[in-house]
Amino acid sequence: MMSAVKFPLYNLCRLGLTLLLPSMFMGAIAVSTNNKISLAQTSPPTADSRPLTVRSDIQEADQKTGVITARGNVQLFYPARQIQATAAQAQYFSKERRIILTGNVYVLQNGNSIRGEQVVYLIDEGRFIAVPQTNRQVESIYLVSDPNLNTQATPPPKVPTVTPRPQSNTRSPGGR
Repeated sequence: MMSAVKFPLYNLCRLGLTLLLPSMFMGAIAVSTNNKISLAQTSPPTADSRPLTVRSDIQEADQKTGVITARGNVQLFYPARQIQATAAQAQYFSKERRIILTGNVYVLQNGNSIRGEQVVYLIDEGRFIAVPQTNRQVESIYLVSDPNLNTQATPPPKVPTVTPRPQSNTRSPGGR
């Protein structure tokens, strides 16, 4: 049997472990779920590797297929191509070198933008393919340089001044 002196100490240790262990695990879980930044990389980096940063609520990576899926408030940053994007979901297919963004997609690149329900980015071609929602259209805004456009402000056209002619009362008193 346990002595009266050791019993409370034993229970205190047991109580302490009971309280501390779950909080230690919760702290570890909280740290891992707060890490919402992912550098999408499924193969070892090479000299020409550039970071693709994805932030989202949930992310999954499949090493066999080389597909990384991000869901919920997705933000994508690809500085090498000067691309920023937001979507409900993003999938990076590392073997095919393409990114599929779905759900209220907005992409910004060098001041140009595209908005649609689904946007596919073909990395090797540097090409976007956008699909709208049903009965909607894709919207793109492009910055177009125009070297022929006069950069100086052109003054408004001159409006000719009109001077009213004096009215003459040359009528005869008889009304003619």
